[in-house]
Amino acid sequence: MTASPAPSSSSSSPLPSRRTVLAGAGAGVAATVLASGAARAADGPLLGEYDVVVVGSGAAGMTAALTAAGRGLSVLVVEKAPTFGGSAARSGAGIWLPNNSVILGAGVPDTPQKAAAYLAAVVGPEVPADRQAAFLANGPRMLDFVMARSPLRFRFMDGYSDYYPDLPGGLPNGRSIEPDQLDGNILGGELARLNPAYLPVPAGMVVFSADYKWLNLAAVSAKGLAVSTECLARGTKAALRGEKPLTMGQSLAAGLRAGLQRAGVPVWLDSPLVDLVQEGGAVTGVVVERAGVRGTVRARRGVVIGSGGFEHNAAMRAQYQQQPIGTQWSVGAKENTGDGIRAGQRAGAALALMDDAWWGPSIPLPGEPYFCLAERTLPGGLIVNGNGARFVNEAAPYSDVVHVMYDKDRNAAGSHIPAWLIVDQNYRNKYLFKDILPTIVFPDAWYEAGAAKKAWTWDALAARIGVPAGALRATLNRFNAQAWTGDDTDFHRGATAYDHYYTDPNVHPNSCLAPVWAPPFYAFKIVPGDLGTKGGIVTDARARALRADGSVIRGLYAAGNASAAVMGRSYAGAGSTIGPAMTFGYVAANDIADA
Repeated sequence: MTASPAPSSSSSSPLPSRRTVLAGAGAGVAATVLASGAARAADGPLLGEYDVVVVGSGAAGMTAALTAAGRGLSVLVVEKAPTFGGSAARSGAGIWLPNNSVILGAGVPDTPQKAAAYLAAVVGPEVPADRQAAFLANGPRMLDFVMARSPLRFRFMDGYSDYYPDLPGGLPNGRSIEPDQLDGNILGGELARLNPAYLPVPAGMVVFSADYKWLNLAAVSAKGLAVSTECLARGTKAALRGEKPLTMGQSLAAGLRAGLQRAGVPVWLDSPLVDLVQEGGAVTGVVVERAGVRGTVRARRGVVIGSGGFEHNAAMRAQYQQQPIGTQWSVGAKENTGDGIRAGQRAGAALALMDDAWWGPSIPLPGEPYFCLAERTLPGGLIVNGNGARFVNEAAPYSDVVHVMYDKDRNAAGSHIPAWLIVDQNYRNKYLFKDILPTIVFPDAWYEAGAAKKAWTWDALAARIGVPAGALRATLNRFNAQAWTGDDTDFHRGATAYDHYYTDPNVHPNSCLAPVWAPPFYAFKIVPGDLGTKGGIVTDARARALRADGSVIRGLYAAGNASAAVMGRSYAGAGSTIGPAMTFGYVAANDIADA
């Protein structure tokens, strides 16, 4: 089907009480909206009419649009930002998809039974079994569809363990994939509108997410040096071919956008969602701002909300989430202010998991937070609370570390937020820290912002970070004794395959543990950062938006961080955000096409 005439595109554990409260809130807001008058088709001029309108151009939105177009429907994508790609473009673009063709082709011993057992063990009963099953069944189909309809190809992230490999069905070698290298020239001028990466790849190199583990070790590992050399060689080859090489989230977003270009799907940038249009109890379109004009776009078959979370909406975070919380600690796309979630709520949708996020221990560096992965796991470092004591396995899945921070801070505010990551000069002589090479001094701005502290003795460091010196000394002495033996009897760091992913294999007997002894000593402020929020519109196994009573809101779908996550309060493996986002975008579009 073709679209009606429209302006040209810009080319561009269970918590039922919490769920009940949030769902009730959604119903209450919906009642208020209905009483005062929701958006109607007459709100502003008609800007266009399509079978499907997709809100958001991240991984969820573009996959939904690509699928709808592939099913023969006319599609429009509306995007608030002046760029496309959202948080996905900023990310490392790990994608967790059990039993997909890429990992099976690589010899990964996955089966539907293993995947179902593992996901159920990870997410628990709070996420309905049919939603879990829908994700597992449709994920592999989605990936094959995307590869057929776009230039995207994918690589197995060999060795990147599932986050809980010891649970039933867990795989120590992992299930995650990432996009292969893509030449940005395929987008032409549209490449300039790609949302930039959170951490740019070093100039002249082509780096995959799976490479970072080894780049951290380039100064101490032959394989690390070899991987660094290979990254440089890839970059040189690409330059000689005249390519603009893209990897990680840049590749994913660009590849999806290229697929939309091929399918003739318009993407309106700088066109924020204002509200949903409802007629006869169904969602029939959207109101958007475009080129200074507020108008309506009709959706004959359905609207898919893929507009991301609310990580940059201070009021919503204050309303739903535990303090302290800050929009400045998130690395999600800055345009993610919950517009789609609030519009769905006004239309009557229930909300869930609004108090949660895709957490990670982060350093509040000046300008932008830094989401810690390897730095807190590498041997020679530990995290302490405001009392100078360890309180968590530093190598645990990042979301779990922040959950512990909040849980232990709840009854003693300020005791665990902020926390401090402590390392020594021996650590600094060996490992990359963010993008700072070993032995290179940290920027003065880090110290001026209070994000980093330095001292020549343990006691002096304790004074700098405001913890009891005697307590810190006792903590470090105990930690060092355990590091020498390789047995962390307190928090079991190194007990799982995942713990050892971002570590130094040259360190024995436990690659996660080394003593902290060589001055000077450094401490980095740790706050509860995130990749984005994970609460939003409650959906069913077909990605349809649901009211508090479980009834379906006709014409309204949600996927990605605008919806309540199929992962519940947990995190199955690298890419547990993007894998389900793309899958439920695919599910939504197919449900619309099948109706």
